[in-house]
Amino acid sequence: MISPVLFAGCKPEVAAFDGRIIAVGEGARAAAGRKAEVVRLRGVAWPGLIDSHIHLAHLAERKLSVDLTGATDLADALARVKRWARALPKGAWVIGSGWYNDVWPETAFPTRQQLDAAVAGRPAYLRRKDGHSAWASSAALRAAGIDAASEPPAGGLIDRDGAGEPTGILRETAMQLVSKDLPRPSDADLDVAIAAVLVDLAQLGLTSVHSMDNAPTLASLQRVRASGALPVRVSYNLPLKDLPHAERMGVRSGWGDPWLRVWGVKAFLDGSLGSRTAEMLDGSGTARLTQPDLVDLVERAARAELNVCLHAIGDGAVRRALDALAPHRNAWSMWRPRIEHAQCVNPKDMTRMARLGVIASMQPMHAVADRELADAMWPEVTKHAYAWRALAKAGVRLAFGSDAPVETADPLAGIEAATTWRKQAKWYPELALTKAAALRAYTSNAAYAAGMEADLGALRPGKLCDMTVVDDRGLVATVAGGRLTWRRTPA
Repeated sequence: MISPVLFAGCKPEVAAFDGRIIAVGEGARAAAGRKAEVVRLRGVAWPGLIDSHIHLAHLAERKLSVDLTGATDLADALARVKRWARALPKGAWVIGSGWYNDVWPETAFPTRQQLDAAVAGRPAYLRRKDGHSAWASSAALRAAGIDAASEPPAGGLIDRDGAGEPTGILRETAMQLVSKDLPRPSDADLDVAIAAVLVDLAQLGLTSVHSMDNAPTLASLQRVRASGALPVRVSYNLPLKDLPHAERMGVRSGWGDPWLRVWGVKAFLDGSLGSRTAEMLDGSGTARLTQPDLVDLVERAARAELNVCLHAIGDGAVRRALDALAPHRNAWSMWRPRIEHAQCVNPKDMTRMARLGVIASMQPMHAVADRELADAMWPEVTKHAYAWRALAKAGVRLAFGSDAPVETADPLAGIEAATTWRKQAKWYPELALTKAAALRAYTSNAAYAAGMEADLGALRPGKLCDMTVVDDRGLVATVAGGRLTWRRTPA
């Protein structure tokens, strides 16, 4: 039998029944009744925090492969790789991610020869932190048939040395030449890793995420969901390559249940700042999706009633996205087109973005990580880069997330980045948000960005009982569906 739950001691107090809020504030105790389960939480209760852009597959990968996150220099990265490789069978692939040469004392991209020595000749494939470049060993390049005569695929680059030989660095679509043949984890291993990732996210105060992932991740989420309650709600966005399958099956945005559902189609228009592939109006960068293909994608998605999540970091890619979206304003009642990242938006495009109803799905922690590199690479445009306040002032709806594991998934760190950090760093402080605006981007706006505003984003009767409780020490508790998914041990 389901009993009412009273979350007492927090402000406001909340009463819930069967996963939904029945009363908030002064009437909560009376609505819950004398037989209610009482959960005492000291702190301020916010609507459950939502991460609008996260990669569950890559977070799971960090648990199943060599993690180079935080490597202080090339030697540190190679030492981690060498230790991991020693435990593998002879000839086994070395797979990993997280290296970030921009914070190393020597910022040059690493080479295959350096990696060959660490892996003892094994095939190795290591994704850069941003996911837009990969470092491959000579054996991995041979396995993929990549040599001095190889041509990169459209939207990709194969770095070469002075003699024309591949250096081992593959960018954008060229990464797929190797990644398509990587060994995959077993279903059982993937499920354990995905389940652990969701627990980790609940421990950060997250109650929902919008995942940008592959088909095996959706399959794993379904298996994990079938085996028990999820600690975090997931709105899944499928990759562009899977759009034909969704079209054939008639999958529409919102299909599923409040815990696991399909929302949109994720497509890459350009690369990233760190990999030097963000597509800018000055002509620099790399276009991963041609304009005719982009127009076709948007038309097909609108016709199929599937939303679009368009990765566009450079101002050139953002403008192309708006050009493609312009004919489809209000395509149907749940049309919620999104530009993912929108790190650099030309001021002329901000009001246009608002007029078209395009959501800016942004990650405040990118500004913290990218500040020095952005100033070096985009000196003429940083005054309107990561422009949260300018976009909001223009009328653009902001939905915040992390892009984890590219940056930390901690939403409290994201709120700090969007508000006080920018002022403390004295980096265009006029673009910082108020705390109330940042919270909206992690709650009501994020709910709207996935078509869940009727159920999430506010503490009101009738909505799902998702809460993030905080105090001056940080996170106190996470509640999803009226159930505690994490709680700080009382002092």
